[in-house]
Amino acid sequence: MLMRKLRSIVFLWVVLLTSTSACDASPVMAPTAPPFPAPVSPTPLSDPAPWPTITPLPPDTGWEPAHPGIEVRSLDVAAGPSTERVTIARLDPAAVRFEVHYVRGAAYPMSAWARQLGAFLVVSGGYFTPERAVTGLTISEGIRYGHPYGDYAGMFAVTEDGVVSVRWLRTWPYDPSEPLSAAIQSFPVLIRPGGILGFPADGDDGRRSRRTVVAQDRAGRVLLLIAPRGHLSLHSLAVWLVGSDLDLDIALNLDGGTSAGFWMSDGPSIDSLVGVPVVLAVLPR
Repeated sequence: MLMRKLRSIVFLWVVLLTSTSACDASPVMAPTAPPFPAPVSPTPLSDPAPWPTITPLPPDTGWEPAHPGIEVRSLDVAAGPSTERVTIARLDPAAVRFEVHYVRGAAYPMSAWARQLGAFLVVSGGYFTPERAVTGLTISEGIRYGHPYGDYAGMFAVTEDGVVSVRWLRTWPYDPSEPLSAAIQSFPVLIRPGGILGFPADGDDGRRSRRTVVAQDRAGRVLLLIAPRGHLSLHSLAVWLVGSDLDLDIALNLDGGTSAGFWMSDGPSIDSLVGVPVVLAVLPR
């Protein structure tokens, strides 16, 4: 008797639990697959735009006329495992005039200098301090700035009547009484007068950088040169200049590195990476 009552109680308890769970549970829905999009006919592909044709630069462009009295040339120069691309302007002093422009405390990229001056060509000048003051002697519009370097340095100079020279100060020192309208002193002298190598290997720490050079050939023409890729040391640049077909009599290193710039109004141009306070400009006569 007792056992039958226990079975009845257990049965009723199970029924109660089952009915309560069934009432509270949410119905379980079978997942519905998302509808497939209607088939779309493939759109025929149009002919892709052709890849632009890149014309490789010739190893040497040769001399090309740019303006009256100005020829331009770009050529490859081996620099160890790399290749430097050197751009040169060769200038006839009888057909163009040279000016040095300096603004103490201000600095502009080469492109801005060129636009401001309306020049055929503008290149970086001499060295300057973080305060944008020139260090070596600089003459701009007949006014002198900076301090003369020693005889280890060189100078680009223009007299009041337009005579241009590139000098080694040891053999042609600066005379304060000279009537100069423009001048830039810098160093080192890469080629000494007579086409002699001016910067030996033992004077070089091997550091490579962007380079800018002013030179004069045996015919008296002025050459402005930039090597912007930064693959040449001063010694390797000097060795190449001496052995080149440029027929140089003397060559002087100008401010390079991030200051190096060579900007033509109508020709190859490489802007300086920073603003500079002093430039050498080439203008029409």
